[in-house]
Amino acid sequence: MAHSALVGTAGSRTPRLGRPVGASHPGTAVGGVVLLLPDGEVASARGASVRAHAALLPLGRQLVRAGRGEGLVAHVVRYRGRGWNGTDAALAADASWAVAEAVRRYGDVPVCLAGHGMGARAALRAAGHPAVDAVLGLAPWLPEDDVAAEPEPVRQLVGRRILLVHGTNDARTDPELSYRLAVRAKKANRDTCRFEVHSDGHALRQYHEEVRALATDFVLGTLFARPYSRPLADALAAPPPLGLRMPLAAGFGGTGRR
Repeated sequence: MAHSALVGTAGSRTPRLGRPVGASHPGTAVGGVVLLLPDGEVASARGASVRAHAALLPLGRQLVRAGRGEGLVAHVVRYRGRGWNGTDAALAADASWAVAEAVRRYGDVPVCLAGHGMGARAALRAAGHPAVDAVLGLAPWLPEDDVAAEPEPVRQLVGRRILLVHGTNDARTDPELSYRLAVRAKKANRDTCRFEVHSDGHALRQYHEEVRALATDFVLGTLFARPYSRPLADALAAPPPLGLRMPLAAGFGGTGRR
C-alpha cells in the first residue's frame, strides 16, 4: 500500500512504528517481529489513543524478554487515528502499512500481528501479507451479524497460525462473535484456536499474567518453532468446538495467583 495513499485518507497524519519496545540487543540479528495493534473506536476523527498504546507495552516487553535469544523485536503501531470508520477500515490499512514497513526495515523475517479489541480486528484483516506467520487477537472487537453486510473475511488467514483470546464477561464486544469467527476461520485454516478467560472482561486484567504467558507461548512457538505448551498444542489440534472454547486455566505458564 502506498504511503501517499494513507496520507490522503487522514490529512497530515501518518502511521508510525516508533521505537522498538524494550532494550536493544547489539550484535543480535533480528529474527522476528511482533507488531502490536492497540484498541480503537468504531468511528472517530480523533488522533490515536495514548492510553491504548500504553496498554500493550507490558505484553511487548514480556515478548521481547522471552525472545531475546532469537532476536525478537516488537513495535506498538501508532495509528493515524483511533477510528475504524466503516468501509475505510483505517486501522487495518495502518496495520498493513506496518507490516510492509517492518519488512522494509528488517528484511525477510516472520511477523506476528498481535492486536487488542479493534486492533485484533485489524490484525485479522491485515494477515494476508506474505510476511505474516501468526495472528494473536485479544478480545477482538467484531461487528454484530448483519445480513446486509459482508461477513468478516477469513480467506486471508490461510497459511497462518491464529490464536484468539476472549474474556467471557466482555461487555464491549460479545465473545460469541469471536467464537463464530473462529468457527469460520477453522474451516478455512485448521491452525486456528481460541481460548476463553472465564469471568474476565474486555481489558483481560484479572488474568493478565496468564494471558501474557499464553501469548508468549504462541508467538515464540510460531515464529521460532519452540515447543508449544500442552494446552495450546491441544487447542490447535482439537476440532470445533473444543479447540475454540478452550478454557485458560488460572496459573497457566506457572504464573500462580494470589
